[in-house]
Amino acid sequence: MSALKPLRWPVGSGSRRRLALWSADEIAAATGGTASGDFQVAGVEIDSRDVRSGDLFFALKGESTDGHRFLDKAFANGAAAAVVDRPIAEPHVLVADTNAALEALAAAARRRAWDKSGARIIGVTGSVGKTGVKEAIFAALQRHCNGTAHRSVRSYNNHVGVPLSLARMPEGSRYGVFEMGMNHAGEIAGLTAQVRPHVAVITTIAPAHIENLGSEEAIADAKAEIFAGLEKGGTAVIPADSPHFARLRDAAQAQGAKVLSFGASADAQMRLIDAVPAANGGSLVTAALRDARGDRHLCWSVAAPGTHWVENSLCVMAAVHAAGGDLGAAGLALAEMGGLKGRGARHRVPAPGGHVLFIDESYNANPASMRATLAQLGQTPATRRIAVLGSMKELGDFSPAFHAQLAEPVAEAGVDYAVLVGEEMRVLASELGKAGALALGKPHHFAHCTNPGEAIAALEEWGLAGGDVVLVKGSNSVGLARVVSHFAAREG
Repeated sequence: MSALKPLRWPVGSGSRRRLALWSADEIAAATGGTASGDFQVAGVEIDSRDVRSGDLFFALKGESTDGHRFLDKAFANGAAAAVVDRPIAEPHVLVADTNAALEALAAAARRRAWDKSGARIIGVTGSVGKTGVKEAIFAALQRHCNGTAHRSVRSYNNHVGVPLSLARMPEGSRYGVFEMGMNHAGEIAGLTAQVRPHVAVITTIAPAHIENLGSEEAIADAKAEIFAGLEKGGTAVIPADSPHFARLRDAAQAQGAKVLSFGASADAQMRLIDAVPAANGGSLVTAALRDARGDRHLCWSVAAPGTHWVENSLCVMAAVHAAGGDLGAAGLALAEMGGLKGRGARHRVPAPGGHVLFIDESYNANPASMRATLAQLGQTPATRRIAVLGSMKELGDFSPAFHAQLAEPVAEAGVDYAVLVGEEMRVLASELGKAGALALGKPHHFAHCTNPGEAIAALEEWGLAGGDVVLVKGSNSVGLARVVSHFAAREG
């Protein structure tokens, strides 16, 4: 008598074999397609360059490209099968529309995780900090559930990234944490309908994407679309200190949501009592949680530096509590979580006289996050403080004013040398030139550059030395990650 074939078996080759995620029949049933071949896949990819052995490759169609052009590359990299809209020789599932098929597989994954393991789903959005908060919530829940949490990786938070992240969720997941972003009104409404969170988190409201939305009130309304997808009895986690708190609260309650607020406000349910600097550069936080059990005090450490991470940690703890996670495990996760690439990662680079500390905030920037990270720079012990600041995008007519207003936080941070990159930064250069000694303490100790290459040259010419701290921050399209990678390559 032959042994029964297990429902899920390892897929792929070599030492990186992974447990199967989907079978051919399951993919076909979920997408309404027709399977050719009997296969199982261990992952889902949309970029042929990222395909690993055992993956399912979706040949998506975009405005400027067609994933079917990269099928050979995907299979050469080890794809087990593909989802296509035309027959091919290799194992595949044939569908009418590959983009719609990805959304259908995402819906099946969301449904399956709930049916199989009662997965609790958390959706995260906000103008600032959503990726870091998403990662921290995931780390906290992962500790609590012994490795059965799932989350969207990187910043996969748009109309493709969200369904891709859902489609990757294993059936045994106890928690799923998904990031949702937007540039225009209406976008989050579509994403939250797919995620259908039990807990919907808004980190903060700030003038990011104000070029498209026109006002912070409109940004708050667009972010509040996340509440429309909440499951019945769900919880909205919102910032009590935001000037838009009432707007967010009312939007959540209009959807029948419970509200759990966080912040320093006296009315916050996850309320900050105190935060003191820790020896590792982070913070020791004391807070009060008010819920059905009454008031109780909590204390945890935050490894990530900066006062903005104190507030982020309150948000994380509130979200974990709302999702039914373990607050003790969450505190341990926050104590161990360092900075993410492009979002606070730190590099110690050898230089004459010791090391230079690079703070990598190169992935994104808006007026609020610029002020927060400049404040963090000002609190970091240093012989000299250097700020490499790239243009903030999608600010529209507000852009000149927002860039000029950075002169104040630059001065407050005690910056010795500012390297300003991008056309929009020209107005800040003008402000620093006017302010002179008041702004930087050393007149003319700033440079305006058109690209990252010039910024690297400016830093080399300035002459970095041991004890220097360099903050690198700008919108991703400015390309300041190149500055970080150039110097981090010297890291010992």
